[in-house]
Amino acid sequence: MIERIATPKKTKEIISTYGFAFQKKFGQNFLVDRHVLNKIIEASHITKDDVVIEIGPGIGSLTQELAEHAKQVIAIEIDQQLIPILEDTLSAYDNITILNEDVLKVDLVKLAKETNNGKPIKVVANLPYYITTPIIMGLFESHVPVESITVMVQKEVADRMKADPGTKDFGALSLAVQYYSKPYIVANVPPNCFMPRPKIGSAVIRLTGHTSKPVDVKDEKLMFRLIRASFGQRRKTLINSLYNHLKDMYDKERLKEAIESIGLQINIRGEALSLEAFAALANALYERHS
Repeated sequence: MIERIATPKKTKEIISTYGFAFQKKFGQNFLVDRHVLNKIIEASHITKDDVVIEIGPGIGSLTQELAEHAKQVIAIEIDQQLIPILEDTLSAYDNITILNEDVLKVDLVKLAKETNNGKPIKVVANLPYYITTPIIMGLFESHVPVESITVMVQKEVADRMKADPGTKDFGALSLAVQYYSKPYIVANVPPNCFMPRPKIGSAVIRLTGHTSKPVDVKDEKLMFRLIRASFGQRRKTLINSLYNHLKDMYDKERLKEAIESIGLQINIRGEALSLEAFAALANALYERHS
C-alpha cells in the first residue's frame, strides 16, 4: 500500500530527507490534515473522466489523492527545488505530469485543449495566498474551459468571494467571482492543519462555473471598469467614484442620467449595487455611448 504524504510525520520526514527549505516568497504551507484533504476531494467531485490542474503541489500531498480519483493530473510548481521531491513522492503514479512553471505565465487555455480535447477541466489546489486573486481571475478572464475550481484560500478571501451586496466583505472580487461562477464555502480550516502554520485561518471554496452568464451585459469590459471604479474609494457615492475614474469617457450629467434610468438614487454607494445593477448600469451607459 502506498504511504500517505499528508501526515505531519511523513511531511517532516520528506522535508528532512531532502533538506527542503521553505521559501517565504512562494507562500509555502503544506497541508498535513487528511480530514481536510478528504473534504477537498469530496467537494471537487472528481471522477476518472476528469483532467485536473493543480497549482502549487508542494511535496505532493493533494496531488497523490487527485491522482487516485482523476484520469490525469497536471501539477504546476514554480519552485525548482520541489521538482525532484515530487518526482520521487509521486513515482508510483503514471497519470501525473509535473510542470516546473509559473502558473501566471502558462497558457492554460492551450494546456486544457491539449490535455482534455478542449473539454472543461477542473482546478484543485492549495493556493499560495499571495497570488490567489490573480490566479482565479486569470482562469476566468482568459476563458479557460473550467468546470469548477476547488481551492484552499485565506478565509477572508473566501468570505469576500461569497459576500452579498451591502456587507463589509462585498467588493470587486465578490462581483467578478459571482459573474463567472457560483461560490460555495466547503470548510473553514485552522492554521494547525498546515506545516508551517500560517498566521491566519483558511477556507476551502468551490467555484462552479455557470452554464450561462447570470446577467446579460453588452460590454463585459465596461461593466468591470464600472465595478473597479465603484470600489476604488468606498466612502464616496457611486456617481463621484465613477466620475473620478471615468471622466475621460463620460461627463457627470451622463453618469447621473444612466444611474437614474435604472431606478437608483443618485446618492447611492457602489457597495449597495448587485451584479444585476452593475450590468444594467453598464448597458445604460453603453447605449448612451454608442
